Amino acid sequence: MTKQTILGRVTQLAKANINALLDQAEDPQKMLDQLIRDYTGNIAEAEQAVAATIGNLRLMEQDHTEDVEAAAEWGSKALAASRKADELRGAGSGAEADKFDNLAKVALGRQLQSEQEAKTAEPTIASQTEVVDKLKTGLDQMKAKLSELKAKRDELVARAKSAQAQNQMMDAVKNIDVLDPTSELSRFEDKVRREEARALGKQELAASSLDAQFEQLDSLGAGAEVEARLAALKAGSS
Repeated sequence: MTKQTILGRVTQLAKANINALLDQAEDPQKMLDQLIRDYTGNIAEAEQAVAATIGNLRLMEQDHTEDVEAAAEWGSKALAASRKADELRGAGSGAEADKFDNLAKVALGRQLQSEQEAKTAEPTIASQTEVVDKLKTGLDQMKAKLSELKAKRDELVARAKSAQAQNQMMDAVKNIDVLDPTSELSRFEDKVRREEARALGKQELAASSLDAQFEQLDSLGAGAEVEARLAALKAGSS
């Protein structure tokens, strides 16, 4: 996996539009649980890749440090060999002096090689350091997104449970409205009123019948009085 691919992956994951995914979820809780697992796995994968990149950078830094130290060491050896050559040449040992001068040249060549290797590695180290910083930032963003996702999951699950409870309550209210017990009371009240009206009708009818009987009785009384008076008239005239 190249550095560009790692960085691109981290950046893409860090910029994932979690809210858009949630809007498309049929079962938010299951979808979010799976998304959290997937995202956690992506972070673990990215961490391994970033760790490998950091490891490579540290190796390059170690190699660079060794090259710098080697250059300094070869420089010290070259100086020591050169001084020894001067000392021998001053003592009249020209052949020995030339030997140490040659050793000084070899040491200087090794110093130059180490310096060149250190200088060549520096731009790459600088570039890798910048990449590592970006990768670390990307990982921090991913972890922040994961925290956001977990918080969103808890919020959405709570809202889903609340909505479910409200729907259950509204369904219960709807069923109560459909089977309203007060409607039975109304029908029973109508029945009672009809019975009361029938009783009133019977009372009224009974009262009318009794009045008629008394009227008939009154009529019979008046007729008897007439007959009695007629009888008295006849008795007086005879």
